[in-house]
Amino acid sequence: MNKHLKLVREFHNAFSFPQAEYEANERLSDMDIIMRQALLMDEGSAVLKAIKAGDMVEILAGLVNLAYCALGAVAMQGGVVTDQQVTWRHDGFVVSVMRALSDKIHACTSGSADDYSAVYCLCVHLTRSFINADFDKAFQMIHDSNISKSVKAPDLSECLYE
Repeated sequence: MNKHLKLVREFHNAFSFPQAEYEANERLSDMDIIMRQALLMDEGSAVLKAIKAGDMVEILAGLVNLAYCALGAVAMQGGVVTDQQVTWRHDGFVVSVMRALSDKIHACTSGSADDYSAVYCLCVHLTRSFINADFDKAFQMIHDSNISKSVKAPDLSECLYE
């Protein structure tokens, strides 16, 4: 099982959020797809606002939160994370990041675990290549904060490599 999905499943168990057994691959209801889409769009919006502000720590937090949200949908249906090849390359234009995020989020209207996995994989890729940060460490910090119900967001600045 993907280590980040395992953490999200742990979070769902801790707070009694519904999720299917691992590898059950149940179909999400239309209302679940709509709710997940709304959450993905909120998290995507936070990433774009952070990019506009040029705040690398907030971009990192937004990408990790978006990935966490996408994995939540995978956990709900008992899906598995499929590694998706990411074709985005650093071209110097933030509009290409916006397009990539928007396209992947839009594809999740299918409710498919593969499409949610694609959002997750893009977030991992952008964290490592666009902002040069430690995705694993940032994900663990946000997970720990979520589990502890901390109101204060963790300081992810130590996850940036620069």
